[in-house]
Amino acid sequence: MSANIAESFGSMVFNDLTMREKLPKDIYKALKKTIHDRKPLDPNIAGIIANAMKDWAVERGATHYTHWFQPMTGITAEKHDGFITPIDDGCAIMEFSGKELIKGEPDASSFPSGGLRATFEARGYTAWDPTSYAFIKDNTLCIPTVFCSYGGEALDKKTPLLRSMDALNTQALRILRLLGDNETRNVVASVGAEQEYFIIDKSYFDKRIDLIYCGRTLIGAPSPKGQELDDHYFGSINPKVKAFMQELDEELWKLGIFAKTEHNEVAPGQYELAPYFENANSATDHNQLTMETMKRIAEKHGLVCLLHEKPFAGVNGSGKHNNWSLLTDTGENLFKPGREPQNNLRFLVFLCAVIKAVDEYQDLLRISVATAGNDLRLGGNEAPTAIMSMFLGDELTEILDCIQSGSEYIGRNRDEIGVGAEALPTIKKDTTDRNRTSSFAFTGNKFEFRMLGSCLSISGPNIVLNTIAADALKEFADRLEKREDGIGIETAVRTLLADTIQKHRRIIFNGNAYSGEWVEEAERRGLSNYRTTPDCLSEFLSEKNVGLFERHNVFTSAELHSRCDILHDNYCKVIRIEARTLISMIRRYILPAVNSYTDELCRAMERISGCIRGVHGGARLALVSKLMDGYEKLYEYGEKLDSLVNGAENICDMSQRAAFYRDNLIKVMEDARSVSDELEQITAKSHWPFPTYSDMLNKF
Repeated sequence: MSANIAESFGSMVFNDLTMREKLPKDIYKALKKTIHDRKPLDPNIAGIIANAMKDWAVERGATHYTHWFQPMTGITAEKHDGFITPIDDGCAIMEFSGKELIKGEPDASSFPSGGLRATFEARGYTAWDPTSYAFIKDNTLCIPTVFCSYGGEALDKKTPLLRSMDALNTQALRILRLLGDNETRNVVASVGAEQEYFIIDKSYFDKRIDLIYCGRTLIGAPSPKGQELDDHYFGSINPKVKAFMQELDEELWKLGIFAKTEHNEVAPGQYELAPYFENANSATDHNQLTMETMKRIAEKHGLVCLLHEKPFAGVNGSGKHNNWSLLTDTGENLFKPGREPQNNLRFLVFLCAVIKAVDEYQDLLRISVATAGNDLRLGGNEAPTAIMSMFLGDELTEILDCIQSGSEYIGRNRDEIGVGAEALPTIKKDTTDRNRTSSFAFTGNKFEFRMLGSCLSISGPNIVLNTIAADALKEFADRLEKREDGIGIETAVRTLLADTIQKHRRIIFNGNAYSGEWVEEAERRGLSNYRTTPDCLSEFLSEKNVGLFERHNVFTSAELHSRCDILHDNYCKVIRIEARTLISMIRRYILPAVNSYTDELCRAMERISGCIRGVHGGARLALVSKLMDGYEKLYEYGEKLDSLVNGAENICDMSQRAAFYRDNLIKVMEDARSVSDELEQITAKSHWPFPTYSDMLNKF
């Protein structure tokens, strides 16, 4: 990579700078208008854009192009086509048409559709999303697209995200106009997704079939040293991991991804990467690329990047903190409190809209992060609980109390902190402290949604955030526009704020969300606590939720039903794969290893007792007894798992099957793991068939 990072940054992206250089001025202006105003592109100029895009890509070594899209698998998809086109004399030219840029037909009938189309109804379309820049990856020009069915239903994660951004923009502008802002033309959700992950040595990964098939360890006794000393957190980065991080940064920068911060996380072998903020559409694209690039670069360094939410039991799992704010095209952050937040009417309106939205749609926010893997993480000391609550901090909470009661807020001195040493500078205080236990925390000028699992596409949570915020803003705008004659806007707004705070203040909690007292308090407040994915999915298709998405044209009822089916199906498939993997580990690896070690001990006892009369080997007998007892128990658990997996296939209703897996298989898998972990600790390492936690977690 060039020593000049600024020159290399975005070098593989057909970004604004490149478009300005490669496109005629009138074409560039037309495309920019499409991007800025979110209006359809004139098809007559698509050919010129396509040719310029192709020439630029070929200059950088690209030989193929692909419509890069995000189906409902949670990962990205691509079908490569060559630029090469035959001509009459048996030669070939490099060609790329406007039609090929705008529309693709990838078939893609095997992607999950949740009943939106049958397998024999194979036609599906990809359509260029000009608001997201094209880029080059592996000598292929990648064109970000949406993916829809022959009937126009959204089959991807990008289409509803773009719809939700449109809905949010529409309602936010209504509020801004009411507050006297006639300059803003666009309001966009801005997102920064902090990405946590684990790194282990590839030689260990290749010997763990649970990591290969499931992304997490299904067995594994705790290491003598875990994260108890907190010595890994923000510690010095291992040179091999640092080399991986450096190449990762370079590759991400070439793709125009603003990778900014990297550090050791709490658990051994765990790390975090944090980017700058960008619009939700680009942030979603870039987070998918980041995860893909992490895995690819790690392998080049003899490492494996694990993105599962809970790859190792007993240590922190990995999340993805979704930092969400609202920005105007005039450069204003609508969640910036200012020096006197109590007098910042615009800030208070948008703040209270989010309070209302989160309270009314707690179930949807939980659903947006619901996976089998995340169920293992939520509620642990590294993650928020499954209870939805909002942290605002003392100052903002006091301001809202005053608005509700109609009293004057006196204010507090929060300008600076003195740290007690004359040589050290004073530190400017933020509006709030941080609360790591809160699921949805205000952190100064944004909200941090902390419940996301590390491998989750951020599309779903941001679709929900955008849509519920749009709905609250719509209700606010409707009420303010219908205020009685003679009532000024400020008076009407303050009345609206007081009513909203009184109705929805139950969602605000600034304390320790890990405490048992909070669980009881949350129940008294009537807050939801969906502990597992099947619990919350039962609420997905409520009349309230379907009405929300249809009202803002984000999802049709059919599209919502499809996604609910896909989430149920995916949950079942994940648990089934894990159960089958564990059965294989028990039968083919663990039981033979324990049997071999037990046999070795018995032969040793026979030799000793034959040489020394009267020696019974009490300790050896006790060990053999434990091994044999564990062997029998583990065998039975393997048989029981096998029977349950086979029985589950007879349950046709996916929600009932998911509940069956939750209530039956998971418990047996946990019991089997407990026995296996006990056996691991009394079986000689030379016999144990898998790398242990001690091997994997303490190398880096």
